[in-house]
Amino acid sequence: MFSLFPALVSGSVADRSALRFGDRSLTYAELAASAGALAARLDGAARVAVWATPTLETAVGVVAALLAGVPAVPLNPRSGEAELGHIVGDSAPSLVLAAPGDVLPAPLGALERVDVTVDPGLAAGTKEEAPGGTAAPGSAAPGTVTDPGSPALVVYTSGTTGPPKGAVIPRRAIAATLDALADAWQWTGDDVLVHGLPLFHVHGLIIGVLGPLRRGGSVRHLGRFGAEGVARELDAGATMLFGVPTMYHRLAEAFDEHPGLAGALGRARLLVSGSAALPLHDHERIRAATGRGVVERYGMTETLMNTSVRADGEVRPGTVGVPLPGVGLRLVEEDGTTIAWYEADGTPAGAYDGESVGEIQVRGPNLFTGYLNRPDATAAAFSADGWFRTGDMAVLDPGGSVRIVGRKATDLIKSGGYKIGAGEIENALLEHPGVREAAVAGEPDADLGERVAAWIVPLDLREPPSAEELAGHVANRLAPHKRPRTVRFLAALPRNDMGKILKRELPRD
Repeated sequence: MFSLFPALVSGSVADRSALRFGDRSLTYAELAASAGALAARLDGAARVAVWATPTLETAVGVVAALLAGVPAVPLNPRSGEAELGHIVGDSAPSLVLAAPGDVLPAPLGALERVDVTVDPGLAAGTKEEAPGGTAAPGSAAPGTVTDPGSPALVVYTSGTTGPPKGAVIPRRAIAATLDALADAWQWTGDDVLVHGLPLFHVHGLIIGVLGPLRRGGSVRHLGRFGAEGVARELDAGATMLFGVPTMYHRLAEAFDEHPGLAGALGRARLLVSGSAALPLHDHERIRAATGRGVVERYGMTETLMNTSVRADGEVRPGTVGVPLPGVGLRLVEEDGTTIAWYEADGTPAGAYDGESVGEIQVRGPNLFTGYLNRPDATAAAFSADGWFRTGDMAVLDPGGSVRIVGRKATDLIKSGGYKIGAGEIENALLEHPGVREAAVAGEPDADLGERVAAWIVPLDLREPPSAEELAGHVANRLAPHKRPRTVRFLAALPRNDMGKILKRELPRD
């Protein structure tokens, strides 16, 4: 028997709060009833789309699809019509789940619509269990029927190198990742998570909503992220906070305006950041104000979570910890040579010197099964011996932690015979007192092959630090060959919904 949500199916924590979005909430019994009733309506569907607004209806809709054994396709409500049209055409859902009153765009107009009904009253009289351990009618009965290898979600990638591809996430990958994170973060049913992330991607939906439900814990979603909401929920007993670097930067900026914020963050058991590197100065400001470090982890759509700093480990800014239980990880050079890896017992081996750069490749039960309708792309994503090529470049520090230096396609700069990771230069620039934000990439250079270029958002746009000062700052902290040869100043860096810098949109002369 396999279930993603043992607590939901068994009724063992029926009266505990499961989900809260704003002032609306559901206990486990109420969630089981609402999701179970919807799951019965989805029975037999091949695939369903979910209009993934940050609402209780989205969470209930996804849980219902998982209980019914029907793959769900979360849709970003901020996507343009062309992108939505591609996703709908590619995934071919039978219907779309949405909250009552949601206005859906034209690409969804041809789909049958099912409004997600959230009715706490459905829970009345559903706590009895039928023979054989199956929940009574109207509750979460379908939750025990599906093979661990069957598709659970189809999550579309960002599409930075072409149309978005649908990564097929099996149920075993969700269970393996969430159980590995429970080990790394000492995550239990007593934890209460607060976050304000979108619900159409891995971090916000799988880790942020399904994670607490698998543990039998609680999630409080802010709807809209803000320092006041974070402080309120942590003061009211929440134990964990999930966010992306942009959110933690805003929290660090808000300490003076919200005097109680630092104390609230300091009372959290765990602060977790992901989706991009958290700048060193934000790490330091948060630790100085709260006495607590921010744990970073590393994952992606196709692999869910790969590594994390452990809750009982040392928080080292700039690193994303060690492989999670069950995850194999190695660093590979362009010619296919493996230069660093982890032994079966988790011991680092090879060139874990903090300098030798290679592509991260991973394998394990956390991986997707392939790209929907794209066998060519699926085959290209794996090495000949079955490791997934992440496209992320990293080094292993002497202590054994993974430190990501950038993307292979955009952040590995080959200059004057050196391989340089853009990420480490960005971190060095962010240590300069006159720099608010920084992005680094390579540009063609007749002499060097590529030169290091930097885009800087200064603290004071009227009086930015000079290019020479910034180049010297990097040379002193890293090495002369890593200094930026070109510096451009901007009022803001282009970013996506998750706060990741869109380097292809950076202005170039």
